[in-house]
Amino acid sequence: MSEIVQGIGEAWQLLISGDPEVWSIAWLSLRVSLSATLIALLIGVPIGTVIALHEHPGKTAVVGAVHAGMALPPVVAGLVVSILLWRSGPLGQWGLLYTPSAMVIAQAVIATPIVTGLTYAAVSGLDPRYRLQLAALGASGPATAWALLREAHVALIAAVVAGFGAVISEVGAAMMVGGNIKGQTRVLTTATVLEVNRGHFATAIALSTILLILVYAVTLGLTIVQRRR
Repeated sequence: MSEIVQGIGEAWQLLISGDPEVWSIAWLSLRVSLSATLIALLIGVPIGTVIALHEHPGKTAVVGAVHAGMALPPVVAGLVVSILLWRSGPLGQWGLLYTPSAMVIAQAVIATPIVTGLTYAAVSGLDPRYRLQLAALGASGPATAWALLREAHVALIAAVVAGFGAVISEVGAAMMVGGNIKGQTRVLTTATVLEVNRGHFATAIALSTILLILVYAVTLGLTIVQRRR
């Protein structure tokens, strides 16, 4: 219990003192996770909307694949991205492995199925009569999709929160593709694992506390936007 209290106190000291290394790690964590969430949003929302609005014989299989992707183990995503970005891999010439860009790619792979699945559920859950009304008014396909997304905006913000929460707390893929390099790819989750392995539990608790503060701040902001809309 004393270690927990000590860790929380150390977290506040690190934040107030403006420790450059801690702030660098926290900023990288936030930047990587927000970038991955944005990519997932740009990819997942259109795909989820298209799946919801179009009926075809293979739709059940497609939805099942999306749902399976929502449960994709982060280490599998990290393995796939590592293979693609490895020196002898198809994208090895880009030199992205063990960089923040590789971490963004891996986290986007994790978050995209989550955003896609929740977008599909949000659009599918709307009253079918609303879509019929739009069709009767002569709305085009893109206009109909946009109107439906605006109607389901509350659920879409929840999808963003879920996607961000999945990647900001992820550690396996980040270590596989980022390498946990000090000053380059070390984020709060991987730094916490490192401190635990060293036996520095107070520091690990401090880093975890900072991570929780960041998660709460971002999700609180999204919640405020959701409630105002």
